[in-house]
Amino acid sequence: MLSNDKPEPGLDIPPAYSAGPKNPTVAEAALPTLDWWRGFRSRELTEIIEEAREANLDIAAAVARIVQADANSRVGGAALLPTVGLNGGATRSRSSQNTSSGSTGGSERDNLSGSLTASYEIDFWGKNRAAVRALEETAVASRFDRDVVTLSTVASAANSYFQVLAAQDRLRVARNNYESAQRVLTLIQQRVNAGTASALETSQQESVVATQRAAIPPLEQTLAQYRNALAVLLARSPEHVQIRGGTLNSLAVPRVTPGLPSELLTQRPDIREAEAQLAAANANVYNARAQLLPSITLTGEGGYQSAVLRTLLRPESAFYTAAAGLTQPIFEGGRLLGNVDLQKGKQDELLQTYRKAVISAFSDVETALTGLRNARERERLQRAVVTASRRAFDISEQRLREGTIDLVTVLQTQQTLYTAEDTLVQARLATMQAVVSLYQALGGGWRPKPVEASNAR
Repeated sequence: MLSNDKPEPGLDIPPAYSAGPKNPTVAEAALPTLDWWRGFRSRELTEIIEEAREANLDIAAAVARIVQADANSRVGGAALLPTVGLNGGATRSRSSQNTSSGSTGGSERDNLSGSLTASYEIDFWGKNRAAVRALEETAVASRFDRDVVTLSTVASAANSYFQVLAAQDRLRVARNNYESAQRVLTLIQQRVNAGTASALETSQQESVVATQRAAIPPLEQTLAQYRNALAVLLARSPEHVQIRGGTLNSLAVPRVTPGLPSELLTQRPDIREAEAQLAAANANVYNARAQLLPSITLTGEGGYQSAVLRTLLRPESAFYTAAAGLTQPIFEGGRLLGNVDLQKGKQDELLQTYRKAVISAFSDVETALTGLRNARERERLQRAVVTASRRAFDISEQRLREGTIDLVTVLQTQQTLYTAEDTLVQARLATMQAVVSLYQALGGGWRPKPVEASNAR
C-alpha cells in the first residue's frame, strides 16, 4: 500500500494572549455566544443582523458554491461504482448484385441485438477513493467559506449600523454647535448695539456660525452613504430600507472574553477552511502517487442477438463476453511524475496557508484586544475633555452676557468644545468597532461542529 505521509504544521500555540487576562477564570475563558450582537442591547441592530444573515447576496453565493462542491463530489464518487449501459440495435443490409465473381444474385439480411455492458475498475491502491476524499474535503471547505462570509457580513452590518448612529450623533453635535454659535452671535450683536463690541467681533462670530453650518451637509451625506451600505448588505434597494438609528450612547458595551488561544483552531471558520483545503491536498498527493501503479479493469457484456425478431429472446440467441485487463504505465513523458510534484507543491502551499491562517488568527485577537483596551481608555479620557470643555464654554458664555470677557476667549472655548464633542463621538464609534473586531477575530457567532459533505446548509 502507499504511504500516506501528511505534513506536520509545526504550530506554536501560546498558552494565553499577552493582551488578555493573565489568569483567566473559567468564566473569562468562555467563548463568545452565537448571538453576540444581542450584547449591544439594540433591537434594531439585532433585526438588521438577522435579516442580513438570511438575505445577504454574498452568503447566497457562498451557499451556491456549496451546491457546486457537493455536485463535484458526487461526480467524482461515480468512479467507485461500476458503469452499466444498455445497448440495442437493428440493422438491415443488402449485398450487391454485381460482385467481383460475376454473380448476379443479391441477398438481404437483418440483425437484431440487445445487450447490457458493464465495466469496473478495481480500486486496489485507493486511487479513486483518494480523489473522492479530496472532493469531499473541498466540499467541507466550501461550508467553512460560507461561515467566513457570514461572519464578515455580520461584522460589516454591525459596523455600518454603528456608522449610522455615529453620523446621527455627529449631526446632532454639529446642529447643537450651530445653535450655540448663533446664540453667541446674538449676544455679540447686542453688545454692538450697546457700543461695547466692534463690527470685527461680529464678523469673527459670523465666520464661526458659517463654519458650523457648512459642517452639516457633509455629515448628512455620510449618514446617507452608510444607510445605503446597510441596504446592500440586506439585499434591498435603499428606498426600501428604513433605519431609525438613534445614538451610540444608547448601546451597551458587551464584555468580551477571549478564551484560550488553542480554541481558535476550532472556533475560527477560516482556519477550519484552510485545514479542509490541506486535507484535500493530502488526498490529491495520494491519488497522484497511485496513478503510477497498475490498474485492473473488469468488463463484461451480455445479451441477445438474432436475425429474426421472434427468436431474439430465445436461449440460443444469448451471448456474453467477460474480460479482465491490467494496465501498468511505463512511459508517459514525465506526465505522472510531474503530476506528483505538482500535487506535492500544492500541498506545501496549502500547508503554509494553513499555518499563516493560524498565526494571523492569533495576531488578530491580540490586535483586537489591544485596540479595545485603548479605545475604551481613549473614550474615557475624551469624556473628561468634553466635560471640561463644556464647563469652560458655559462660563465664557455667561461672562460674555455680563460683558466681562473678550471675544477671543469665547471663540477659543467654542472651538475647543466643538472639536471635543465631535472627537468623543468618534471615540465611542471606535470602541464599538473594536468590540466587533474582537468578536470577529474570535470567530464569534459560529458554532464549531462537524460538517458533513452531504449537508449543503
